[in-house]
Amino acid sequence: MDTVDVLELMKQVAAEVITPRFRSLADGEVIEKNPGDLVTVADREAEVLLTAALNAAYPDAVVLGEEAHAADPSILERYTAAEHAFTVDPVDGTKNFVHGSPDHAVMIAETKGGQTVRGWIWQPEHEVAWVAELGAGVERNGERMTRQPVGPDEDPRGATSIWSLRGHALADLPALQPSWVCCGVDYPKLIEGAVDFILYSRSNAWDHAPGSLMVAEAGGHVGHLDGLAYGPRSTQPGLIVASDRTTYAAVARRMPQDVTSR
Repeated sequence: MDTVDVLELMKQVAAEVITPRFRSLADGEVIEKNPGDLVTVADREAEVLLTAALNAAYPDAVVLGEEAHAADPSILERYTAAEHAFTVDPVDGTKNFVHGSPDHAVMIAETKGGQTVRGWIWQPEHEVAWVAELGAGVERNGERMTRQPVGPDEDPRGATSIWSLRGHALADLPALQPSWVCCGVDYPKLIEGAVDFILYSRSNAWDHAPGSLMVAEAGGHVGHLDGLAYGPRSTQPGLIVASDRTTYAAVARRMPQDVTSR
């Protein structure tokens, strides 16, 4: 039995510290961690609240938060060694949040034995909740979701967050469109059919563990450029998120060799 309703926790925290600051961030509430890498007071406060609640409910689990990792990278070692763990992305799509776009999300994943077993995405401005459990499917606001594979006579449509690839084509495939710059929106968009594959250069667990489970439960596949399936302990760069394994293989064959350095 759950000792905390994770989705309800995410909604409460978003209502308390994220949504009130949407399009209302004050001077000094946006910080540049690294050039172009933004964090806000909402990210930090939300992560503290989410982490505290998870630690209280699951004291033996390691909680890997994006901002906790930024402050202390050694937490990644504890996370990868943990039998039971959670990943927390308090405001995925921080740039969108800062610039007033509703395309941001709160994301949490639960892992056991190095496998993602549950995942949650809450899009507060859209009021959409995505929930997945290993072997039990994925739901959007309580409705079971599946993703049909790309047809044999169709060209897969792709998106990417890799700036140098946007607008370019992979061999004979259609030109890549920009992603929604938020994994908590990107992965759901793929399940809904807006695109057939998405390319990423990085594989941070807090970004990809929740959505990768959802895509897999919907019938898709997430893997690295070399054919290795993605797992929540992976730190290998380069990811292909695809509607089906055939599309994944077709995209992997066409990927440029230097994509992970872009």
